[in-house]
Amino acid sequence: QVQPVESGGGLVQAGGSLRLSCAASGSIFSINTWYRRAPGKQRELVATITSSISARYADSVKGRFTISRDNAKNTVYLQMNSLKPEDTAVYYCNTFPPAVVGFDWGQGTQVTVSS
Repeated sequence: QVQPVESGGGLVQAGGSLRLSCAASGSIFSINTWYRRAPGKQRELVATITSSISARYADSVKGRFTISRDNAKNTVYLQMNSLKPEDTAVYYCNTFPPAVVGFDWGQGTQVTVSS
């Protein structure tokens, strides 16, 4: 089983930026999506990357978040700018659809945005 390892979260003021990273043992090629779970809410898709020039974003993050990957470093990134308090959540990276055979959920990384 491949278990992603997310990092880069933290506490930031509204309007600030963070860059999340996702690594995994073995090939990370199939891991192409960031999800998040806010307190009391279901996990939702934030961004997914399908090629070097194609990505899809949740409406709530369009224009503020950018997903990218560096295959040489076996890492997927999520650059988050202009953060809002409503972006507060635990962020996870995984496949799309999520947790396909052979992939587990990681621990996630907590992002907290203060107003």
